[in-house]
Amino acid sequence: MLILRSAALFVLAAILEIGGAWLVWQGVREHRGWMWAAGGVLALGAYGFVATFQPDGQFGRVLAAYGGIFVAGSILWGVVADGYRPDRWDITGALVCLAGMAVIMWAPRGG
Repeated sequence: MLILRSAALFVLAAILEIGGAWLVWQGVREHRGWMWAAGGVLALGAYGFVATFQPDGQFGRVLAAYGGIFVAGSILWGVVADGYRPDRWDITGALVCLAGMAVIMWAPRGG
């Protein structure tokens, strides 16, 4: 159950961080307006709180593991939101990052 909770928090963090950055990008680079950017800033602020709910209390471990989710999530966001077409190396790299995330976060540790 702890792994499921942790994974759900990682997904929520990715939606808030990647989505927030995407909204800022859309607001500024795509000239959609400051409301888009402001929504992005709020989402990024909310992302900052999500990691505090992770079951593991080690900040460095949680954020290092989240990096794998961020990489894979960013590619997925690009596919869904922008029509990005990842190549086999993008997919391979994302899978390597996810494997690293799982090792960092959920490897059995003594004591």
